Amino acid sequence: MKLETAPFDPADYVITPQDAAAYLTDAMASGDAAVVAAALGTIARAHGAGRLAKAAGLSRAALYNGLTATGNPTLATMMSVLGELGLTLAAEAREPVES
Repeated sequence: MKLETAPFDPADYVITPQDAAAYLTDAMASGDAAVVAAALGTIARAHGAGRLAKAAGLSRAALYNGLTATGNPTLATMMSVLGELGLTLAAEAREPVES
């Protein structure tokens, strides 16, 4: 019997703002800017990238290009997109690194 599979798209599971916040928090915990940008891109796709780009004052192409693993979005772009998604950027203290 042949096993049938379907492509996995995390955007299918980022439904609520709480889902988006958890997904983005996990990406930020990686410490990798490419992972954060890609996660934000996934969240944008899940919530309609075209509508989101327009609301954030960006072109759809600029949104797609900036929010990929190879993109490098500006802080202003990230803040605008997060605001349109109903999310905020937060900092949290971590354990000090001993040298």
